[in-house]
Amino acid sequence: MKFLKKNLDKIKDECGIFGIYNQKEAVSLTVLGLHSLQHRGQESAGIVSFKNNALYHHKGTGLVNDVFKGISIEGNIAIGHVRYSTTGDQRYENIQPLIANTSLGKISIAHNGNITNSKILKKELANHGQIFQSTTDTEFILGLLSLNNKDTIEQRFVEFSSKLEGAYSLLIIKNNKLIGVRDPYGFRPLVIGKYNKSFIITSETCALDIIGAKYVRDIEPGEIVSISEKGIESRKINSKNKQEKFCVFEFIYFMRPNSIFQNKSVSNIREKIGSELAKENGVEADVVIPVPDSGIHAAIGYSETSKIPFKQGIIRSHYMGRTFIEPKINIRNLNVNMKLSINKFYIKNKKIILIDDSIVRGTNMKKIVGMLKDGGAKEIHVRIASPPFISPCYYGIDTPTKQELIASKKSLKYLTKYFNCDTLKYISIEGLYKAFYNGQILKEEKHYCDSCFTEKYFFSKHTKNLRNKNH
Repeated sequence: MKFLKKNLDKIKDECGIFGIYNQKEAVSLTVLGLHSLQHRGQESAGIVSFKNNALYHHKGTGLVNDVFKGISIEGNIAIGHVRYSTTGDQRYENIQPLIANTSLGKISIAHNGNITNSKILKKELANHGQIFQSTTDTEFILGLLSLNNKDTIEQRFVEFSSKLEGAYSLLIIKNNKLIGVRDPYGFRPLVIGKYNKSFIITSETCALDIIGAKYVRDIEPGEIVSISEKGIESRKINSKNKQEKFCVFEFIYFMRPNSIFQNKSVSNIREKIGSELAKENGVEADVVIPVPDSGIHAAIGYSETSKIPFKQGIIRSHYMGRTFIEPKINIRNLNVNMKLSINKFYIKNKKIILIDDSIVRGTNMKKIVGMLKDGGAKEIHVRIASPPFISPCYYGIDTPTKQELIASKKSLKYLTKYFNCDTLKYISIEGLYKAFYNGQILKEEKHYCDSCFTEKYFFSKHTKNLRNKNH
């Protein structure tokens, strides 16, 4: 699914998912888990619970605290979902988790990702008489599960998984069982946790921390994990792919700083990226200032390496939503001044290094530089902790057209003038990966997807069609 926003200039990750098994307070803990995943989607939220062989649901548009105020459903198994629309629109029917009848009975599913061959799947399912209740690609997965005649959900998924292309981290409830699935490329995160005698599957470890659960392990690419009375069972999806391609932008921007994935601390990786950025693109200045909150850890790393003091010269209001996640550009343009304000004490007559994680549309950066100029900054040197974002993502990020990506069509010289800054520099792709590999230059094939920076896509046939549509 896909939707987006953060600081006006940001992109937004598709969704966040949380599931818990064997817990009498499953629904309440799922609400807490989704609250900690709110950064992954602010458009809508939903929970489905299992009790007495029946499924119960509660969903709505808005933030977690608003949607689940007064929630009354119960159950000892629950799955939850926060969403921004990567595919499909904002209609109520698209709010997940979805529920469907199959020959195995009712099931519920929550999806984080984006299916790239959805048009082909829709046509195939329609030819089998499938009637669609939503406009989201998640329904195609439900359709494939319904058509298959294997005895279990896991067997059915293994059977039809070769038909699925794209990114999917999934949670499924079927009877007294919680199932987690991660696509063979492992584009999106999915982890297992333990809370007393209960098991959890969720997008990020920050959702484990909020309820006091212990991290167990990551779910591997192409792995199906089933949790039932038998305990945890695991099997692999049949796939030709042997190379993980986890979204590098998860570490750069999407995941919470206190999350851990692939045995890597998100905040530590961001600080290392900032350090490499300082090595590549140093400049004389008085202070290093981050664009909050996404630029903070990269700015810390830049400051430590450059020995230039770190100051929080821009203050963010935490009562506003993430800009990149809001669907309409006119709202994005309005919100930036409401979200950010400057601390003139650290700005006036100072040479500033301004750090942000990325530039997507460019609207936010232009406004922020203007605010700093108005605050009396002597010089502004913009440093970006990712390479230029030049191409749309089709694996679960809201970048609908190449035309929206300002770095795809404008030169560095033009952007420097457009933002009205003194200099503008991005980290190189080599410098980015040095942060992941302890400062070493990567010689072997990397285990990350960086299509948004390099235009090197997977699933070439269907991605090509999508690219033609988005140019």
